[in-house]
Amino acid sequence: MIAGQIALLDIQPETANANDAVKLYCSGIWTVHGIAQLERQLNEMIWPVAASLVINGSAISALDTSGAWLLHRMANTIEQKGISVRITGLRPEFSSLLGLVSACAVLPPKPTHPKEGIMARIGRNAWFGIESIMGLFAFVGESAIAMMRLAIQPRHIRWRTIFHNIQIAGFEALPIVGLLSFLMGVVIAYQGADQLQRFGANIFIADLVGLTMLRELSPLLTAIIIAGRSGSAYAAQIATMKVTEEIDALRTVGVSQQELLVAPKILALAIVLPLLTVYADVSGVLGGMIMASSRLDVSFDVFIDRLEVAISLSSFLTGIVKAPVFALIIALVGCYQGFQVSGSADSVGRQTTLSVVQSIFLVIVADALFSVVFNWLNI
Repeated sequence: MIAGQIALLDIQPETANANDAVKLYCSGIWTVHGIAQLERQLNEMIWPVAASLVINGSAISALDTSGAWLLHRMANTIEQKGISVRITGLRPEFSSLLGLVSACAVLPPKPTHPKEGIMARIGRNAWFGIESIMGLFAFVGESAIAMMRLAIQPRHIRWRTIFHNIQIAGFEALPIVGLLSFLMGVVIAYQGADQLQRFGANIFIADLVGLTMLRELSPLLTAIIIAGRSGSAYAAQIATMKVTEEIDALRTVGVSQQELLVAPKILALAIVLPLLTVYADVSGVLGGMIMASSRLDVSFDVFIDRLEVAISLSSFLTGIVKAPVFALIIALVGCYQGFQVSGSADSVGRQTTLSVVQSIFLVIVADALFSVVFNWLNI
């Protein structure tokens, strides 16, 4: 062995017997500064045919991560030739570093799978969709059982939670619902004014605004606002409770999560949404009335007199009947998506967004079904 500041490798002895052990002596400084020269020496090495190899590192004076990695790679390369390798003589600190490097060695890349075809993706997405629908139906069934249990045992109803949800979803939503409904009434009256003026039918602006707002836009617009405002809040609240394991704690102490978290929200929205719909009716008609007065010279008294003739009780109730159904959809979808959180902050945002999208979609589908049924019933 020849000493030096960089590693010198020497093989002793020259052996002719393949069963004899070959000794490899390493010395010098095995650090990042001399790693290039060390690699060149290793590449020029001619490894003899032997059954085993003993690497003696007692003369290594300095060893860092680069040197330990080179030593580990050298041992692996020799072992791949079918030679048994054993490293001896290292200082305790060097031996610990080598063990750490060996434990953190990069694993060989996993075999790549063939690219998934379009039919496989369609099938997987369809299956996930079916599982989601079945899960929603199961959740609806659990909620229905909880609601029936509360109807049989009213003392279990959590009135304070219901009143709190009424305040959050109802009272605090009055400004945004009133403003948007008012503006919608203004837009409808403005768009219809030009067409009605051409035929001298200014008075029918009351029919246009009244029927449009009371039958369709007020319940639908209110439901969409509540879905984006309260439905997302329900999903985020339950999702956060699941991430922080509060849901598991409730289940451990025997508290029904349906009775505590879902039923109060359903009852609160079922109370609030019809009232907000009536409020939106008034705001929308008021906006149309102001626009009719400014564009068509239809006074408030004339507008109200015509509105009494144009709007029947069935037209008013048609919009009100939709509101509890929309409330049920928004509350169930929001709570269901909250329970689907997998346990990360990213999942909370994803499920909250999904609750809003699904709620609005299902509300519009339900409104279309109402239109078909009312048309079939001649309402």
